Parts: sequence; structure tokens; C-alpha cells
Amino acid sequence: MNPGNSKLVDRILENALDEDIGPGDITTSAIVDSEIRGEAQLSAKEDAVLAGMEIFSRVFSLLDPGIEVNSKFHDGDVLRDGTYIAQLKGSLRGILIGERTALNFLQHLSGIATLTRAYVDKIKPSQVRVIDTRKTTPGLRLLEKYAVRVGGGSNHRFGLFDGILIKDNHIVAAGSITRAVERVKAHVPHTVRIEVEVTDTKGLEEAISARADAVLLDNMSLEEMSSAVSIAGGRVLLEASGSVTLESIGEIAKTGVDLISVGAITHSARSVDISLEVTDIG
Repeated sequence: MNPGNSKLVDRILENALDEDIGPGDITTSAIVDSEIRGEAQLSAKEDAVLAGMEIFSRVFSLLDPGIEVNSKFHDGDVLRDGTYIAQLKGSLRGILIGERTALNFLQHLSGIATLTRAYVDKIKPSQVRVIDTRKTTPGLRLLEKYAVRVGGGSNHRFGLFDGILIKDNHIVAAGSITRAVERVKAHVPHTVRIEVEVTDTKGLEEAISARADAVLLDNMSLEEMSSAVSIAGGRVLLEASGSVTLESIGEIAKTGVDLISVGAITHSARSVDISLEVTDIG
């Protein structure tokens, strides 16, 4: 797996390095001579799903192409507490300078993949898909949505440009669900799927009549979602959304919806504890 769009990825990583290093690492430069080489070990300090190993390696490639990162694992692999993930060899100065930036990405993305996997596992063996939202860290959406896929989830639209989602404020602006859908149909190609957010079955029925392709059931109770599934009868794709938790997702999946969107997998994932320790100098 890889996050794609390598130019954008490199720009994200270069910005992160610039943010951390600035004019230079004054601590490392004062202590470590530039010609000294070293080795370091990357290890997991808790159980996790690995995500961002290529990103981790790329940080060092951009910083110093001479630094080797030899990994025994790939994105999507399950790590156990104490797992030896990879070995780094090369300029000790370069390893120490890039350590924090590389770890920040690896820990954060692995955290997202780990939490996503937990949600996905909660609804097995159903065919309902866990999907993400646009509630991502500004500037990191490409990487965070990649981590969701690594964890077994699926992506909703990437941004405002690649999917139609008519939300409550759009409906207020248009005057009704029907008018909102009509205006969208008049401005976008027929190949673009139209999704409408509703809060009750009356809104669902109007969205179906307006020929929406998908309907987002916003903060509905389990009973309301089950009723929505019966009313829709497979005519539209149904997405459940709103305050979904690990404790509630199993019951939501049983209602028969097609998708469950979980903002928490990106906006509230805890970074995984992964450490980098120098093991040899010479």
C-alpha cells in the first residue's frame, strides 16, 4: 500500500521537516560530529496496526538519502508490544535530526489504522462498511485517509470537489431537499452520485422522491434507522452517522444500513507508542 500522490506527500513531509529543524538542530549539531555513523532500532511499545512505514522511511530519504531503513513489517501488519519493527543505519546526526518528525507520522497514522481496525472488527462478519469523514487534521487528509484504508475502513469523499453531500444548511439555503437536489442535478454531470443528509424518515422519503442516490441518516435512533432501511427498500444507499462509538457500532450495523461513518477514527485516534533507540555508534 502507499498513500499515492507522491509529490503532495513529499511536500507534506518537507514542510514538517522545515517546521521542526528550521535553520538547524542546534543540540545535535553541537554534540554529534557529522562523520559519525550509527544504528538505531524502531520498536512498538504496545499492540497496534502499523501504518506509515513508507512515510517514515521517506522522511529520512528526504533528509539524508544515505540513511537506510530496513523494515521487517509492512503497513497493515499487526504489531505486538515489544515488536522490533525496523533498523536504521547511516549518519547518526541525520537519524537524530529526523527522529521526531518520522515518529510523529508513524505513530499518528498507526493510531488511526489501529482505531479503524477496532471499529471494523466490531461489526464483523457483516458487509457494512466503516467509512471516514472530512474531520481530519488540516494538511494531513491524504495521509490520514490512507491510514483508514490500512485499518480496513473505506474513504468517504476526499474533499468538497469530488462528491455531492447536501447537508442541513444547504437544504435551508435551497428551501427544501427537493429544490437542493434539483439545483445540484442542473450543475453536475449525471455520473456524480448525490447524497442527502436527513434527520427523520420524512426527509428520507423526500430525498428518495427527489431521486437522490444516497442518504445520510444523521443522529437517528436505532429504531429510526431500522425504519429507514425498510422505507428505502434498497432504492438508495444508506449511511448512518453521528456520535458512533465502539460500543454502539455493532447495534447500528444490525439495522441494515450500508455504511457507517465515524469521524472519531481520524479526529480522535490516539498516537501509538513507538520508540527509536540508538543501538550502535561507530
